[in-house]
This record gives sequence, structure tokens and C-alpha cells, in this order.
Amino acid sequence: MTDIDVFDPRTFARGVPHEALRLLRDTDPVSWQEEPEIGIWPAGRGFWAVTRHEDVKHVLRTPEVFSSALGATQIRDPDPADLPFLRRMILNMDPPEQVRLRRIVTGTFTRRRLELFAGVVRERAAALLGAVAGRGSCDLPREVTDDFPLQNLADLLGVPAADRSLLLEWTNRVIGYQDPEHAHVVTDAEGRPVNPRSPAQLADMFGYAEQLAECKRAEPADDLMTALVWAEVDGERLTDAELKMFFFLLVIAGNDTVRSALPGGVLALVRHPDAYRRLRAEPEILPSAIEELLRVHPPVLTFRRTAARDVELRGKRIARGDKVVVYHVSANHDERRFPDPFRLDLAREPNDHLSFGQGPHLCLGAAFARLQMREFFTEFLRLPQVELDGEPRRLVSNFINGITSLPLRW
Repeated sequence: MTDIDVFDPRTFARGVPHEALRLLRDTDPVSWQEEPEIGIWPAGRGFWAVTRHEDVKHVLRTPEVFSSALGATQIRDPDPADLPFLRRMILNMDPPEQVRLRRIVTGTFTRRRLELFAGVVRERAAALLGAVAGRGSCDLPREVTDDFPLQNLADLLGVPAADRSLLLEWTNRVIGYQDPEHAHVVTDAEGRPVNPRSPAQLADMFGYAEQLAECKRAEPADDLMTALVWAEVDGERLTDAELKMFFFLLVIAGNDTVRSALPGGVLALVRHPDAYRRLRAEPEILPSAIEELLRVHPPVLTFRRTAARDVELRGKRIARGDKVVVYHVSANHDERRFPDPFRLDLAREPNDHLSFGQGPHLCLGAAFARLQMREFFTEFLRLPQVELDGEPRRLVSNFINGITSLPLRW
């Protein structure tokens, strides 16, 4: 058994531990990881880390063996009392319940609805980048890319302008709980930290979602929240609880995916200036470039499953109930699938990255994320070639591949 730690979120804050992950892929691709106490967060029971592309894809494609519902999808075990609540979210469901819910909502994510936003999204990118262009420098997340997906998501959902700061507050609370910059830790009567995804910690978000849904029922509009309220397949609609959980998923995942991907993509270009120059000279390769930027900087580092039965993977005997964590960031750099994986090849083909998942939980919002990346980078390439103007700061997280500060100059 290889003694390599790829659990500690503080490790990822220093940079993705690519060398450690490569060693695991080569020597122990399904490795047992301890889950020690981190700060005020108690120790966990440990998990199996799956690091090869083929195995990550297999785990994600076999929900009957590797369940999303048994223990939800975060490495840290939820409070057992919270599990029934968490299982109302499609992310924490298995087929057939997950398939039923996905059928109802898939029709709301139409190409027409998303492309109607393309012009607004590009205008927003141009305005945010234009505000810093003449200055010759900026901190990209804090001045551009934190606000960009937040405002796009608010437009798509139909959230009034006055309420949009709430979306950022909720995202930071749920995603940034391991990071001292964002953490607002609540403790229980015994002084133990309360999971930020617990019902008590999300009461204000769900109360807002309920009010917004009532507004859309009373005054329908051409937005996603209205579409979700009225979505129907074979006479079935979302229940109030399911609707609130979808709002939660869209606010958190819909915001933070692009919020992480954009500065990550820019940083990849800055660190590979030849590839960056090629993209500036050949903007027609932008669609394939976006896929390569997603490969090298997946927004999500890991996702958890739970073994539904005893199973063997790569010679390791995984017991029913064991936690199994797939490492997207490792799979995307697996030399067995991607020749020369640390080279930024903006025309890479094929590019079977797993940044948006695989199988029944393939990301519902992937098309909207790609649209936002397309419009952002179209405008970003109008700037002169940028350089680093200081050290980037990464989110303290073993889940989200976030960059909280990226000083640039041009």
C-alpha cells in the first residue's frame, strides 16, 4: 500500500499534487486513504482513491455498484439524520429515481434557451474585461470571473438584481467551508462543526427558493426557474422539495463550476505561452481549446461514491459501505489515456476528459458552462497577451479546483 496523502485540502491549496497522483496511478491506482482530523473538522473513516481514467469512468458509469445515494457525494460523511434530506437532490440519487428527475428537468436546458443568453453573456464579459483593460493589470477572480458566472446564472434563473449577492454568499458558505478566507463555521452544542450542507444551514436558501418559485407561478417569465416550476413529463412535475433542491444545485454548481474553470483556464494559458500565442493567432480553434482547458483544470477535483456491495477493483477488495472517491483531476492527466498529458495541446483530439462527469450524472449544466467559457475567452483574447503579476492563490479544498486570486498584467 502506497503511503501518499491526497486527502488534505491544504495540499491542494498549494497546487494539485500531480506527482503524488501520478505515483498512485502507476503503483496503487485504487489506494486506501486515511482521513485525519483537519483543523476543527473531525477525522473520518477513510476511503478508496480511484485515480486512473478507465477506473474513474467505470465507477461513474456503474451506479448499481458505486452509489451516489448511500452516503451522498462528498468525502466527508454527512450526519445520518441529514441523509434523507440530501437524497432529495439529483446529485445524491441513483437510478431509477435519478432518471425520473433528470427526464423532468432536461427539457428546461434547451439549446434555444441557452443560446438566447449568448449575446448578454458576451456583453457582460466585454464590460467586465473592458473595465480593467486600460489599467493594464487586475486580479482576475476578484475583479472579473467571480462576478461573471454569478450574473449569468442570475439572468438564467430569473433572480432579481437586488438579490444576486445572496447567490455568492450561499456559494462561498457551501464550497469554501474548508478555506479560512470564506469559512463561516457554525458549531453545535458540543462544539462540533455543523456541515454547511445540512438542512439547518441552508434554511435561508430554501426559503428564498420557495418565494422565487411562488413568484414564477404567479408571474411566469422566460427564465429557467419558471421552466422548472412548470416542467412536466408524463403528468409529473417537480415536488416543492425537489424544486428547492434544484435551486440549490444550480446556485452552487452552476456558479462555482465556471467560477473555477475561467481563472484556471487563463492560468493554464499563461503557463504555456506558446499555446497561448497559437490561440491568439488561430481563434477558430477555441472550441477544442476550451475542452483542453477543462481537461487540465477540471472545476471539480473529486466526487465520492459508496460501494453498494462487496466488489473488487484493480485487485483491491472494496467492502459494501466503503467510501470510493474518484479523482477527476488525476483521470484527466492519465498517461494511459492522454499522450503527453502535461502538454497544453489546444487542438487535442480525441479529448475524453471527465471534467463534467460521466454516466447518469453527466453535468446537466455543461452546455451553459461551455457557452460562458466560449464568450468569455472570445473577449479575453482581445486583451494583449497577459502575464502573471504575482502568485495565484488557490481555494483550500479537496473538492473544488478553485483559484481565489490571480494577479495579471499586460
